[in-house]
Amino acid sequence: MARASWDQYFMDIAKVVASRSTCSRKQVGAVLVRDRTILSTGYNGSIRGMPHCDEVGHMLESDHCVATIHAEQNAIIHAAKNGVAIDGSDLYVTASPCWSCFKAIANAGVRRVVYGEFYRDARIFEVAARLGIELHHLPTDSQTNSAVDSQR
Repeated sequence: MARASWDQYFMDIAKVVASRSTCSRKQVGAVLVRDRTILSTGYNGSIRGMPHCDEVGHMLESDHCVATIHAEQNAIIHAAKNGVAIDGSDLYVTASPCWSCFKAIANAGVRRVVYGEFYRDARIFEVAARLGIELHHLPTDSQTNSAVDSQR
């Protein structure tokens, strides 16, 4: 058995983190890493103290559940809450960031985003290039690069 690359290792951890998601419409996990050390994790779920979508139903706008906080945002929030600096970190996330999450990622100082599947918003590619943020697609077993490239 071949040893997993660091990217695959942290992406596999992001997949496990996603299993904690409380929104059955899309389970996403995120792991913030610097120097091969995990700084924070997050998954998409309801606001702390609020009922989960899976228990009370989804709050849909344009066929998108807006009741949840996205995995990337939760990873950033948990780092801040615990006093963990994430400037210069890498983010491993099971789905590419939406536009709102990407803006938070950029302002938090994340330098590299490794994502599994492409999710919704191609604006991130142009802006990431302008800002010098590396975006790296690491497809899961059921995905191919051509599916992501066709979305750009």
